[in-house]
Amino acid sequence: MEKKVIIKIDELLRKHDISLRELSRLSDIRHAALSELSNQKRESINFRHVEKIAEALKIEDIREIIDLEDSPD
Repeated sequence: MEKKVIIKIDELLRKHDISLRELSRLSDIRHAALSELSNQKRESINFRHVEKIAEALKIEDIREIIDLEDSPD
């Protein structure tokens, strides 16, 4: 079975009680790019974005941002 990397944007927004727009402002990542990550529309992940999200939300463990799931093929 194939695996898929998931960026847990929605979970992070709920946990930190912020909007996507606020995360965009805090992380200096385009709102559209965060929206694509949130909707799993991105084919590749810019690891600088992951770093910026971690810095903005003061996250120490990358597993709070990224997960690995079975792909429903």
